Amino acid sequence: MSQTPEEFNAYRSKMNERILGQNHKLINRFFNLDTNTYAPGALPVKTKEMLGLVASMVLRCDDCIRYHVEKCFEEGVTEEEIFEIFAIANLVGGSIVIPHFRRAVEFWDMLKESKK
Repeated sequence: MSQTPEEFNAYRSKMNERILGQNHKLINRFFNLDTNTYAPGALPVKTKEMLGLVASMVLRCDDCIRYHVEKCFEEGVTEEEIFEIFAIANLVGGSIVIPHFRRAVEFWDMLKESKK
């Protein structure tokens, strides 16, 4: 079983604090660029998170997938929408994405369960 959303977020926060605490100029700028890319702009945040999820699935980054699945959940993506996102990612990425698809669905289900 995957990390729960709480475990994933606790670990991510702990390690981001450790990394950003080094005050390394280039690393901090990169993290800032990532944060600002997903801010509201010409595209709404929801759309940007859906795009980030497809890219993460195609690149097969489970941490990134978890992050964007949760952000999509927070942005009000419906179950019907999330499965269309997964379908696009599987089409673009091919069958090698299927194991990541399974874990993404498992994480989505955990998020739904935790919000009950």
